[in-house]
Amino acid sequence: MNPRLILILTFLLSALLSALGATGALAQDKGTVDPKPLPPLANPKDPKVAAKELFARKVLPAAMPTRVIGFYSKGCIAGAEEMPVNGDTWQVMRLSRNRNWGHPALIALLKRLSVKAHKDAGWPGILVGDIGQPRGGPALSGHASHQIGLDADIWLTPMPDHMLSREDREEMSAVMMVRDDRLDIDPKVFTPGHVAVIRDAAQEPGVQRIFVNAAIKKALCREAKGDRSWLSKVRPWWGHDYHFHIRMACPSGNSECKGQPPQSGGEGCGAGDLAYWFKDSIIHPKPPKEPPKPSHGMTMAALPSACRQVLAAPDAKQ
Repeated sequence: MNPRLILILTFLLSALLSALGATGALAQDKGTVDPKPLPPLANPKDPKVAAKELFARKVLPAAMPTRVIGFYSKGCIAGAEEMPVNGDTWQVMRLSRNRNWGHPALIALLKRLSVKAHKDAGWPGILVGDIGQPRGGPALSGHASHQIGLDADIWLTPMPDHMLSREDREEMSAVMMVRDDRLDIDPKVFTPGHVAVIRDAAQEPGVQRIFVNAAIKKALCREAKGDRSWLSKVRPWWGHDYHFHIRMACPSGNSECKGQPPQSGGEGCGAGDLAYWFKDSIIHPKPPKEPPKPSHGMTMAALPSACRQVLAAPDAKQ
């Protein structure tokens, strides 16, 4: 494909997903084994500085009680917990991003899911992609959401049966689950184990939505057996062909968290539910005549005011 056309399509998709607020992260972007600290900002108190520049420079959580503030694509988190990079049934990928932080309830859920993946799918465990930054907030790359510690990406590639090296974690890619024509899953790689793991995630009471590629949703609708009520939480979204996205509901009693209403409309498996996603104009979108201008990003003024306190708080002790 023409490089300029690729650039145009990338800008278009990024702009669209940012506007809609729940992006499939660029999970396959490689990291580095030798990440460098970001340089200090010349004037961090300038109100025009993008919030992503400020939050990305916080390498530890705020020394505050756990508190979710705002919406998935416009907020922050205090008192985030780190997902350990290694467990018996999980390993964290892309360590250079420092995005393995989230609400303690989400961290606990991921650990439970890893055990279920081992038991129900026969996987050695799961590979955990991005969760969030130590204090949440907008990220420098890859996501519009993942800002309040309640979103997590799980690779659709099972964890290997050995400890991955740091190089592997930064450079290996997950396996594409969708056919080249984008109309269905690739049966050579998508297995009943994938159905089991996504089902286990969706059956967690605290989970509100699971985002997958439309072809994966189509396959789940076709292959799910027995109790199918969990399918209502699984929704098609752009991208998500290498990983699936878990989104938790707001924690009980956390009034500053602005969540989403529960899913409605049943399983979401009817022809009308999926038709939009398989239109040629969606699978093969036409590029704009002119590429959209890259966004500077939201400033702190666009975030809940309490996020200023989170940003200014001292680092939590490790």
